[in-house]
Amino acid sequence: MTDQFRKAGAPEDVDIDKLNEIVAEADTGGRKPTGLAAHLVLAVSLAWSLFQLWYSSPIPYMLGFGVVSDGIARSIHLAFAMFLALVTFPAFKSSSRSRVPLPDWVLAAAGAAAALYLVVFYSEIAGRPGLPTTTDLVVSIIGIVVLMEAARRAVGPAITVIAGLMLIYIFVGPYMPGLLAHKGATLSRAASQMWLTSEGVFGVALGVSTNVVFMFVLFGTLLERAGAGGYFILLAFSILGKYRGGPAKAGVVASGLTGMISGSSIANVVTTGTFTIPLMKRVGYTPVKAGAIECAAGVNGQIMPPVMGAAAFLIAEYVGISYAEVVKHAFFPALLTYGSLFYIVDIEAMKMGLKGLPSRSRHPALQGALRSLMGICAFVILAGLVYYGIGWTKTIFGSAATWMIVAALAIVYVGLVAYRARHPDLPLDSLKGDIREIPHFGETARTGLHFLLPVVLLIWCLMVEELSPGLSAFWGSAALMALVVTQRPLTALFRKQDLAPHWRDGLVDLVEGLSAAARNMTTVGIATATAGIIVGTVLLTGVGLVMTELVEFISAGSFMVMLLFTAVICLILGMGMPTTASYVVVATLMAPVMVDLAAQNDLAVPLVAVHLFVFYFGLMADVTPPVGLAAYAAAAISGADPVKTGFQGFKYEIRTALLPFIFIFNNGLLMIDIQGPLDFLLVIATSALAMIAFVAATQNWFLVRNRWYEAIALLLICFTLFRPGYWLDLVDEPFIEKPVSQLSQTVDATSAGQAVRLKLKTVNINGDEIEKLIRLDLAEGKDAAERLEGAGLTASALGDTMTVGIVRLGSQAAKFGLQPGDEITGVMVPNSRPSRYWFALPALLLFGLVFWLQRRRRAGGPAAGAAL
Repeated sequence: MTDQFRKAGAPEDVDIDKLNEIVAEADTGGRKPTGLAAHLVLAVSLAWSLFQLWYSSPIPYMLGFGVVSDGIARSIHLAFAMFLALVTFPAFKSSSRSRVPLPDWVLAAAGAAAALYLVVFYSEIAGRPGLPTTTDLVVSIIGIVVLMEAARRAVGPAITVIAGLMLIYIFVGPYMPGLLAHKGATLSRAASQMWLTSEGVFGVALGVSTNVVFMFVLFGTLLERAGAGGYFILLAFSILGKYRGGPAKAGVVASGLTGMISGSSIANVVTTGTFTIPLMKRVGYTPVKAGAIECAAGVNGQIMPPVMGAAAFLIAEYVGISYAEVVKHAFFPALLTYGSLFYIVDIEAMKMGLKGLPSRSRHPALQGALRSLMGICAFVILAGLVYYGIGWTKTIFGSAATWMIVAALAIVYVGLVAYRARHPDLPLDSLKGDIREIPHFGETARTGLHFLLPVVLLIWCLMVEELSPGLSAFWGSAALMALVVTQRPLTALFRKQDLAPHWRDGLVDLVEGLSAAARNMTTVGIATATAGIIVGTVLLTGVGLVMTELVEFISAGSFMVMLLFTAVICLILGMGMPTTASYVVVATLMAPVMVDLAAQNDLAVPLVAVHLFVFYFGLMADVTPPVGLAAYAAAAISGADPVKTGFQGFKYEIRTALLPFIFIFNNGLLMIDIQGPLDFLLVIATSALAMIAFVAATQNWFLVRNRWYEAIALLLICFTLFRPGYWLDLVDEPFIEKPVSQLSQTVDATSAGQAVRLKLKTVNINGDEIEKLIRLDLAEGKDAAERLEGAGLTASALGDTMTVGIVRLGSQAAKFGLQPGDEITGVMVPNSRPSRYWFALPALLLFGLVFWLQRRRRAGGPAAGAAL
């Protein structure tokens, strides 16, 4: 990363070495061995990337040779991760950063050998399930101990302590009091659960890391290595620099663009903040606010689809929906939080009376606004262009369309590089020194348009071909590998320069990109494997049910108190952990608790809403003081106090913390239960205005400084626009209960993609009978029974009662905690009542009144800054 910053022309007043140390300590390892050790680390990193490319590609299936099973691939994946973690992450702060001590080599070899043991003896272990030999036990214990040490170094003490407590809990269960007691497990049973099966370390989380996450990290790393990171930053600055607070707005958009393909909050902050934070300071932002804005923007990059810090693929696996569904649900909240941060930046600029920088662009304000929209919604727009603009070719030409698109992309690539070659390279040096004039948009855009082509191919594979995320990322990465190698020689060819050194530079870039991707994946691989210990403990001991009882007791049955309590727990559990590890931990421990307690409170919450709730708050830990690592990275660039930066960043992030509470109650934000185009537009409009009102209230500034009653009015407006149905629910129930005899009729009347709500009686951990309300999303089917089976259950009628028969493992019904024998007591159907948006009208009138009052005050006093 050091070379990247220096090649990109990072500002001279930034301590590059300190920044690289922060990123390395968090993501890639703080040790940089020299000599033979350096060559070995490079070779292992390259071998890992090449293995993942082979495993993800269709080539083994085409040749009928070298096909690697999922279980073996997970073991090899973890072997690479453990070796690199123990070699590149020092044991202590005082450990050498240039030499690998002998104990680290021993641990690295032992960890890799323990993982590869499952590869070598795969058939024998599979042939004696539940009957581990002495050798199996010894290898399992060594593997778990070494993994815990690797996690302590690479991920941090938080997840190591949690995993350690979970392992202890397995054995001390018989001696625990009350609810915490369980029958315990033998060493043989625990070792088998954690290391020899797919219910522990080698479980779902590591599987997603192996099958999908690596390839997307490789895609992002190669895109960065090709030069797209600097291109995004300068492009955002050319779009937004002329507005007041332009560098800060550019930082927000650039962080959103780089965050979409990045797996690390800290790397996102450093990559964009290296340029934008010094620029913010130069135009008038204080060091604390400059660092806090970039910190908030960098962390929010992790909630931006398509990658979401690699958690998007985990969410899809845990919820049991497609990756495309996760992207659909997560996109609007991400746009809301980025748009609101953009507004916060503008408010800060208004308060300080900042003005935009001069620009050579002659575009009028309307065109500038359109460019800004394109910058913020770039992925949405590009996805729409691919799907609707060229997706029709698949319908007309069938399989031939793929080859036509590939040929067209190759031709366009050569054309764009030829066009680029006629102009100077990307002027990243213009971000150094005093800023006199922002870069010209057209001159900036033309230097990197070819970077979009691999993204187009990725979107084509995902949305049009409907390939798996892992295979789609493989083809996108293959295209990027070709781009990294050829863009320099092609540019030189069109400029009539010597090609040999450019071919060499391209190959060096490729090797460094492949190596960097493996180094970036080390932390993710270790984190997901260690999180598997937590998952395995929950499955082995049933501690998840205990968590439900404890949270219910502490919250005294109040669902809102339970949500607040869960949010705090997620913040604590997420401290000091990367995005993927944080999500796996909080999703394992807290998501089932939320699902169960929501059902007991007659609130049918979609599973994806629950998982996004815990994901958001686990991620918030990156900015929450005193541990927030992203705040420390931003402060290292701005020169401000990291704790003050963290508190200011947390203040900015309150708006992000609001959204999970909203989409638990208003599923429309997640594009769930949308009733037609008009409802879609109303959800978008009211939510956007609600977020504006919330930001204006919490920042104590709308057009001018708020009066106390205006702040209260804005909060009331925010609540009403986000939850217009709340007031209607007070006078008229949203759903009415029908007898269970109408279940088949209700299911038949429910369109595909919509949900049916069932009321049930079940028994909790204490043997008490409780009532629950759950929702099951229905797909197409020939009759009600088939559609219910698609959701994971069969229903059996006995006289006037109906009970749950079979519950399919891993289905929606299973995830909601349904069990055979549960009684279905009724079915909830939507009530016929007026639109909830009638209650938005008074809120809009009040919004207009506040706007009018503040505009009068602004007109009567000094201007609050240049117009946006």
